[in-house]
Amino acid sequence: MNRLLAIGILSAFFFSSTFVLNRAMSLQGGHWVWTASLRYGYMLVLLCLWLLVTGQVPVLTGAVREFRRHCLFWTVAGGIGFGVFYALLSFSASFAPGWVVATTWQATILASPLVLLIFGKRVPARGMLFTALIFIGIVLVTIEQATSSSPRELVLGFLAVMAAAFAYPLGNQLVWEARHGTSARVPRIDGPVIDNSIGRVLLMVMGSLPFWIALIVVTNPPPPSTGQLLNTAIVAVFSGVVATSLFLKARHHASTAYELAAVDATQSTEVLFALLGEVMFLHGSYPGVTASAGIAAVVAGLILYIRAQAAGRG
Repeated sequence: MNRLLAIGILSAFFFSSTFVLNRAMSLQGGHWVWTASLRYGYMLVLLCLWLLVTGQVPVLTGAVREFRRHCLFWTVAGGIGFGVFYALLSFSASFAPGWVVATTWQATILASPLVLLIFGKRVPARGMLFTALIFIGIVLVTIEQATSSSPRELVLGFLAVMAAAFAYPLGNQLVWEARHGTSARVPRIDGPVIDNSIGRVLLMVMGSLPFWIALIVVTNPPPPSTGQLLNTAIVAVFSGVVATSLFLKARHHASTAYELAAVDATQSTEVLFALLGEVMFLHGSYPGVTASAGIAAVVAGLILYIRAQAAGRG
């Protein structure tokens, strides 16, 4: 359990770059569609190059074969878990500071048990009280943000992050179900490619491509700026490749619902990392009393939640 938690927190550190840089691109006038889609375009190139340079050509060719065999599954899993999730998260950066988005994003901890229930998993009641504490923290941050945002901005930003919080664990759980073959509604997929963390990320990226192409065609955004091209490349490396690989690695090694829930809970530490990043690099203001109490509630809920899940396993 300790190893899984350490990997999860490390992935949260790299994930936090998303909130800071997405906010920076929004403040510079970059369109959210390019902020989202360019990241996965870069990821596709980076992952392929990494596999070629490190001599893992069988993983690359195997991923292509696997995608062709189960193209519908990977399009659905990648479109939801990478496409819908990140499009909505990038959209929300237009309405709120990065640390606010990061705090609201912790609703994924509330969404994770619901996603597990959808797939017929037994979700332990132990620790659910502490997820309510996390939710209260999110509400407090939202209340403070409401004083500096219009009702329209507040609603759009909040709903976008909440929907993203459900899309991400849903897409990842589809992959977990396929690997372990525990759901009659999901095809059983095994082999060295899906056992490889980079291979799984590559398959999800490939599966998200139809979503990005359709989104660009529908929205027809103006061309991205040079700064946006650079920032999305950084996000692709830090968050898209490093953080996602670490997170999926932790989830892959989780063998029970308790461990899956605990790994998902570690993502709450993104709040602190995002807050520090925005203050240091974007000269953002520190949260007020209400939002600070909300952040404290989220972090406290995380710690208590993990301890409760660990006690449940004992």
